[in-house]
Amino acid sequence: MIDTRTASYGIFLLRLTTGALFVTHGLTKLLVFTPGGTMGFFESLGLPGWLGIATMLFEIFGGVALVLGVWARLVSALAVPVLLGAALTAHVPNGFGWANTGGGWEYPMMWAAVQAALALLGEGSYALRPFGRR
Repeated sequence: MIDTRTASYGIFLLRLTTGALFVTHGLTKLLVFTPGGTMGFFESLGLPGWLGIATMLFEIFGGVALVLGVWARLVSALAVPVLLGAALTAHVPNGFGWANTGGGWEYPMMWAAVQAALALLGEGSYALRPFGRR
């Protein structure tokens, strides 16, 4: 049974945590690996380079949206295929464990499951709801 007194705070905690991690990952692609390096990495996986830039932008702006609680269901739903794609293209060859060289698939698959849950649960507490929606 769900405790309706505290559930929205749990959702907020998941939204805040995953949003902050998305922003961190996106800024790492931007500031550490650089856009050119990010594009090169995606191309080394057989993906188009522009997809690296799109992923970086999604992580930054989607992460901010999650932290703020703006369109959180939509952002979370859109994150699921992004994370599944990351797991399948970049991490499955490295095995299960995230501690494996190159990072295994367990971490992005866990993120995909959390984002799917957030898409189902909604924004939770302390969300900015666009256009006065309640």
